[in-house]
Amino acid sequence: NITIKFIPDTKQIFSKNLKIDYYEMFPVLSLQRTLLHEPTTKAFKRVFDILFSLFVIVFLLSWLMPILAILIKLESKGPVFFKQGRPGLDEEEFFCYKFRSMQINQTTEREASKNDPRVTKIGRFLRKTSLDEMPQFFNVLVGDMSVVGPRPHLWSQNKAYGNKVKKYMVRHYVKPGITGLAQVKGFRGEIETDEDMINRIKFDVFYIENWSFVLDIKIIIQTVVNIFKGEEKAY
Repeated sequence: NITIKFIPDTKQIFSKNLKIDYYEMFPVLSLQRTLLHEPTTKAFKRVFDILFSLFVIVFLLSWLMPILAILIKLESKGPVFFKQGRPGLDEEEFFCYKFRSMQINQTTEREASKNDPRVTKIGRFLRKTSLDEMPQFFNVLVGDMSVVGPRPHLWSQNKAYGNKVKKYMVRHYVKPGITGLAQVKGFRGEIETDEDMINRIKFDVFYIENWSFVLDIKIIIQTVVNIFKGEEKAY
């Protein structure tokens, strides 16, 4: 007549997102999907993305794009825009657009480093001010990206860190963003050590598990502040 109870010996299953489902009379523990997976939240975030990207495209890119295009073409041969396949939502590939900031080269899967010889003069200005990312508002408009979310990594980074960094693949639960919590906290640019990537993933996962519209607005404001203030790893 003794009731036996089992206590798991791992802390990993205990989470604020833990919930219990019942299959007939059997309880099953599972991790709850985040607020970002709720249909109403997804719809709200999508409407915000469309309105925000349209505002930027109409009132900023409409006159800035021709000026930057001329400067890029004057300095070096090649297209104005650079497009590259990146892993997006559910790790499906999409083409991420940027203003071209480098000379045409065959090492596009290698991150830019400090004093990188591939980067042009106008490219250094574009990267320092993050203006090279502006064409991604078209990615947002068509639905490949969101204004705020984990930054889309290179495929080579996915392969290198996917099974190496805990919770790395969680970042693919949501759309990648033009800016994100990790970026405004200083974890952007070149990955020099594993610790750089680990810290970036920690902030990405925190954002996904603790999303709020207020947090999105704070990240957008901090991104604008950082553009004018300048960032050490923006090269």
